[in-house]
Amino acid sequence: MGFTIGGIRDMRSGTRRRARATGCAMTAMTVAEYTGLWGWDVAPGARASRHGSDGRTDCSCGVADCPSPGAHPLRFAPPVAAGATLDEATAAWAEVPGAAVLLPVGRAFEVLEVAEPAGLHALVRLERMGLPLGPVAATPHGRALFFVAPGAAAELPALLYRMGWDDAGLDLRCLGPGEYVTAPPSDLGGLGPMRWLRPPTLDTAGCPPQARLLVGTLAYVCHRAGSRFCA
Repeated sequence: MGFTIGGIRDMRSGTRRRARATGCAMTAMTVAEYTGLWGWDVAPGARASRHGSDGRTDCSCGVADCPSPGAHPLRFAPPVAAGATLDEATAAWAEVPGAAVLLPVGRAFEVLEVAEPAGLHALVRLERMGLPLGPVAATPHGRALFFVAPGAAAELPALLYRMGWDDAGLDLRCLGPGEYVTAPPSDLGGLGPMRWLRPPTLDTAGCPPQARLLVGTLAYVCHRAGSRFCA
């Protein structure tokens, strides 16, 4: 029995639909994990796509000159609250199929950000010292994100001053309230997927360490790395 052109098109269309459905189901499971296990709010985010050799990036929000293509929440989609079940996450994501998974910063955690090579060196040192660590994520453009307790953004300038790093020009910043982190495995701004360097656990997700426990090591590693690791 042969296949018609129309039949092949129908098969391809059906395959794409099943792939989209599977992708949405997997995303809903990830959202449910973040809300139900780790106790994080999750916001549906825009997606970005790159076009042609010029590297032009379009954002799914529809704004022609979007300042943060693929890296901001969808205005019309409410966040999925911490504690949401799989059924609730599935129902929410069915309204925004293909949305990126964003985590609001400043509620359950804030984020210390450094260059990824410096972050990897810091991870080794922190683990050897036996210091507490929270989740650590990596971006597709080479940044490491250390999840720490809320309040870090307000504390960081004073911490760096007390440790003598305030005028060192370090590639170390903090993401605080009002900002968002694209969560693994979602794509960040059309650049590629986020990934975990140190995945969340029941012990670390809800109780990340205070920033003061990590800042000294992160600052030291960034300073030592110099132009090799720090932008």
